[in-house]
Amino acid sequence: MDTDIAEKPLIKEPERKTERKVQPETESQVIVHGSFKGSYSDFDLIRIWRTTFLIPHESAHRSRLMHCENITLYPNWTMVSPGEEYRFTLIFSGLPKSCKVFDLIEEIPQAGGFEIRDIARNKMDVYRLNFNG
Repeated sequence: MDTDIAEKPLIKEPERKTERKVQPETESQVIVHGSFKGSYSDFDLIRIWRTTFLIPHESAHRSRLMHCENITLYPNWTMVSPGEEYRFTLIFSGLPKSCKVFDLIEEIPQAGGFEIRDIARNKMDVYRLNFNG
């Protein structure tokens, strides 16, 4: 049986290579998974400033904010719907090995900056924090 059915070419997604570089032991990251619960009466606006740091209690070191996901950086705002549990991720440079307790402080020239104190360090350096205060 003779059929003239043109075959469609197979279209493939490009391969995505994800290479992970092994970082020296001195380079590390701290990951903060944050949540913010919107008020029930109105929309809330949140954002993060580059001047947000992890500050160990035992030293003058400051771990800087390197990257954020699902939250805007100053001057832009992220809108949180009433009652919504909004989640985002912050990635900071590593803390000193000697650190046991640290604070997350958003140093900004106005009231209302995020501030979470007395965070106990864990071995994974991954934290789930509630940013409602």
